Amino acid sequence: MVHVERAPRRNEAVLVGFTVATNLADGVAKIALPLLAVELTDSPGLVAGVGLTLTLPWLFASLHVGVLVDRGDRRRLAALANLVRLAVALALLAAIGAEALTLPLLYLSGVLIGLAEVVANSAVGALVPAAVPRQRLGRANAWIAGAETVANEFAGPAVGGLLVGVGAAFALGSSAAAFALGAVLLALLAGRFRVTRPAGTAMRPSRVREEMAEGLGFLWRHRLLRTMSLTIAVLVACWSAWLALLPTYAVRTLGLDPAAYGLLLGSIGVGGLAGAVLTAPINRLLGVRWALFADLVGTILMMIVPAVFPQAWAVGVAAFAGGMGGTLWTVNSRTLAQLIVPDHLLGRYSAASRLLSWGTLPIGAGLAGVLAELVGVRAAFAGFAVLALLPVVPFLLTVTESELTLARRESEIDHVIPG
Repeated sequence: MVHVERAPRRNEAVLVGFTVATNLADGVAKIALPLLAVELTDSPGLVAGVGLTLTLPWLFASLHVGVLVDRGDRRRLAALANLVRLAVALALLAAIGAEALTLPLLYLSGVLIGLAEVVANSAVGALVPAAVPRQRLGRANAWIAGAETVANEFAGPAVGGLLVGVGAAFALGSSAAAFALGAVLLALLAGRFRVTRPAGTAMRPSRVREEMAEGLGFLWRHRLLRTMSLTIAVLVACWSAWLALLPTYAVRTLGLDPAAYGLLLGSIGVGGLAGAVLTAPINRLLGVRWALFADLVGTILMMIVPAVFPQAWAVGVAAFAGGMGGTLWTVNSRTLAQLIVPDHLLGRYSAASRLLSWGTLPIGAGLAGVLAELVGVRAAFAGFAVLALLPVVPFLLTVTESELTLARRESEIDHVIPG
């Protein structure tokens, strides 16, 4: 893997700034598009379809995007993706101004924004090791992960709701400005971000499937990374279920108003920020293995507390723990992957990993809906608490100190992961 040992410190600031700007813009767009659909139709299914278009590209395009990221200049790909999102936001603004907004246009916009998000996230995730020296890689990942969590789970939806309240055009205009800022920030990165491929691996169109298989194969053959990916797939399904069940639970069981519900949901983002700040001391105090395990504990708490203790403050504390554990996992797992996976495979590995994990998002939400209808919301939370327990034993058996020590020896990880 290629690392830049003397990269300017501004690279970290640029990457964090890019993450904040684009995640805030995504959060605003993900609030604005469904609300625009509400003005066009009374059908809940058609409105839900707008949200679905934003996530489908992760399921159907991530592997192909992974190949693209490993073939091209990763900075240019991320910048191009941001320009596509900017163009979509401007097109929607024009449609609103001309009173020509339609559901098909919203669906197309959702697909394009979702696809551009896949490209941007995959490209930026893969270029981090080339932009940040090894000794600063863990800290950079901590701040990037914290920015993602806060902007996506807390600030983005909150800001989006406020901006949409002012006006949909104002919200979309703000998103467009943030996407433009992200593209400008990427131009400030110092370094070379085109992949150097090993000899004998020439790029040919006919090799696309083979290259996708290489990424999947590397993930599946590596015992540590495979176990971690399967673990996070289960936890992501639980998080998706939590988000699907929480609105009904918050209103009917906890009796919260919309403002209080927003604060409850924002507990995840606050926990994520705490996790980003505390990654290094927690790694030093507990070790990387137990810092990763904190995500399992946090997710189990997020599921079990609403089932057995229906108090808003308790659910908020559990959500805080889940957000904190999620960031600890993201920082450490991302740093491990960036060191273990060869640079020329990093895009395809990340795509395969995200396909496996984020692919459980619709499964978790759908199963949560079915369980809630059959046995009630609190019992559905309890069912997902049981599901969250399933990876505990495989994780403890596989993600051991000896496995992590081997990873340290292979990639000099002691100098990279905080603590």
